[in-house]
Amino acid sequence: MQATLPDSLLSSLSEFIAVRIGLYFPPERWGDLERGIAEAAPDFNFTDRESCARWLLTAPLTRHMNEVLASHLSVGETYFFREKQSLEILGEQVLPQLLQSRRQERRLRIWSAGCSTGEEAYTIAILLDRLIPDPEAWNITILATDFNPKFLRKAAQGVYGEWSFRDAPGWLRGRYFTGRGDGHFEIIPRIRKMVTFSYLNFADDIYPSLSNNTGAMDMIFCRNVLMYFSAQRAKQVAGNFYRALVDGGWLIVSPAEVSNTLFSPFAPVEFPGAVLYRKIANAGSQLSIREYPAPLLFEETNIVPLPAVPAAPVTAIVPASFNAATPVTNPPAVQAGQAPAHPDERGLPLRMARNCANQGSLDEALEWCEQAITADKMNPAHHYLLATILQEQGRHDTATQSLMRVLYLDPDFVLAHFALGNLHQSQGRFRQAQRHFNNVLQLLRRHLPDETLPEADGLTAGRLAEIVTALLESLPQVAVA
Repeated sequence: MQATLPDSLLSSLSEFIAVRIGLYFPPERWGDLERGIAEAAPDFNFTDRESCARWLLTAPLTRHMNEVLASHLSVGETYFFREKQSLEILGEQVLPQLLQSRRQERRLRIWSAGCSTGEEAYTIAILLDRLIPDPEAWNITILATDFNPKFLRKAAQGVYGEWSFRDAPGWLRGRYFTGRGDGHFEIIPRIRKMVTFSYLNFADDIYPSLSNNTGAMDMIFCRNVLMYFSAQRAKQVAGNFYRALVDGGWLIVSPAEVSNTLFSPFAPVEFPGAVLYRKIANAGSQLSIREYPAPLLFEETNIVPLPAVPAAPVTAIVPASFNAATPVTNPPAVQAGQAPAHPDERGLPLRMARNCANQGSLDEALEWCEQAITADKMNPAHHYLLATILQEQGRHDTATQSLMRVLYLDPDFVLAHFALGNLHQSQGRFRQAQRHFNNVLQLLRRHLPDETLPEADGLTAGRLAEIVTALLESLPQVAVA
C-alpha cells in the first residue's frame, strides 16, 4: 500500500508507536502503518485515517487504545511446526542433550515470547511429549506471552482451522487434536495443560522477574518478533532474554533475525541451515553438541527413550554485589526467632534466595528462603518468595498454601492475589482466577498509578492494573460465584 498521509504525520506516528507499543515502522513500512491505522479508525469512532492518527498523537493512550492498535498493527501470522529445520535441530540434538542433563531433577522451563495465537507454544509441547517417555513425571513449564489479548484468547481456547496446519506433519491432527465437525480442530487437554498463556508487553513490562515467572529459563523462543522492533528496542529485549536464561540456556530466533551484533552477549552455535544462540561461560570450550540418532519427530512412529549421557556441569554465577567468598550453597543455620549475627547480614538469606532463584538453582533458593522464614516467620514477603520458588518447581499445591499464608499475614498483599490468579489460570480454574484478579484490581485502587508495588521488581500499580485487565479479558467467560 502506498502511504497517502503526510510524511511528517507518519514520522510522528511511527515514533509514537515505537515508544508505546514497541513496534517499529521505518519509512519503507509507512504504508503498513497507514493501513493499520485505517483499519483501527472505526474502532476509535473515526471515519478517516488522518483524523484518527492526529487524535492518537494528542490523546492519553489508554490500555484499550493500546490493545486496539496492537490488534491492527501486529502480525499474527503463524502455524504449527513453522520453520521445520530449526525444530529438527532442536528435536534431534539440542533438546535430547538438555533433557538428559536434567534427568535427575526432571525440570524444564521454556518461554514462547511473542506467542501470537499459540501454535508455536503447542508445537513445543508436542515436541516434548514425543521426546519424553514419561512427561507426567517431569516439572515442565511452557510460558507463552503476547501483548495482544485477542491472540491470547484464541491461544487459550486451542481451536484452529485448516490454515494453521498448512505445513504440519500428517499425523499431527489425528494424534493431538479432536475434530469439532465445523472444520476446526481442538488441541487435546493433555497438551493444552502443558502451556500457560499470559500477557506481557516487551515495551512496558519488567522481565526477567519472579512476579511474572520469566526468570531461570532453559530455552526462549522469540521468532519473527524482533524484526518488527527498532534496533534499540530489539537490543534491549535481547539483553533481557540473556538475563532471563540460565547459564547454558538457548535463544531461538528466526533465520531472518540472526545477527551477531544484536545477540553479541550470546555465543552463536552453527548447525546446517540454522544458527542458535546460547548463554554460556567459556563458550569456546563448551559448545560441542552431541548428535543423537534422529528421533523421527516428523514421522508417525513413537519416540524411543533417549540414550543416557553424563549430565553436563553448570557453573554458578554470583552477582558482583556479593563477595566472591560468599557461599551460594549450604546457607548458615539460623535458630528460630534469632537474627543473624551481624546486622548487615540480616537480609542475606532473602537476597541469596532471590539470586539462586534467578539462576535456576531452585533447591538452593528454597534453602535460603526457609532460613529467611525461620528468622522472621511473620514477614509475608518471605512466604511470597517461597511461593514463587515452589511454583517454579511445579509444586503448585504447596505454592498455593504459601500464598494463602501470605494473605493471612497481609490480606492486602497485591502480588499474592496476582500469583494465585496466575496459578488458578494455569490449571484451568478460571472462576478462581477471575476472583483473585478482581481482588487485585480492587486493591490497586488504593495506590497511585505510578506507585511502585512492594516485591514487584519495579512494577507500578498502573501497569499491573493494565496487565490484570488484559488477563481477565483473555480468560474464558465464566460467571464468578
